[in-house]
Amino acid sequence: MIDIIAGSKGKGKTKILIQRANDDIKSTHGNIVYLDKNNKHMYELSNRIRLIVVPEYGIEDTDMFIGFIAGIISQDHDLDVIYLDSFLTIAFIQDNLEYALDKLEEISKKFDVSFVISVSLDKKDLSEKLQALVSTAL
Repeated sequence: MIDIIAGSKGKGKTKILIQRANDDIKSTHGNIVYLDKNNKHMYELSNRIRLIVVPEYGIEDTDMFIGFIAGIISQDHDLDVIYLDSFLTIAFIQDNLEYALDKLEEISKKFDVSFVISVSLDKKDLSEKLQALVSTAL
């Protein structure tokens, strides 16, 4: 499952994402991973949530990012949810947002892992297909 939190920059998407991750860790029996562009929000996340600062791993394009996600999943068979903050930045999205989300959807179905993604775009700027995945529009 893919769940998108959409809204322009500075609307509060990260705050919602962090709150959802912290709420989810209380009720899940598996693990949660939070990917971000820096460790600025490290102390806002529960210590039971694994924070990964993506730029530290030398990812250069969307395909490398998708491979990185697959590697994370391969190392944690109890993984329930991956939170992706600043998705357009950490996944090197240019004009390929739908491509990246299609790949994540395949991974989600195959490995039963959910993705909650913040995207710095207004819902109206997304394709109809992607608008259907938006749970929160700011």
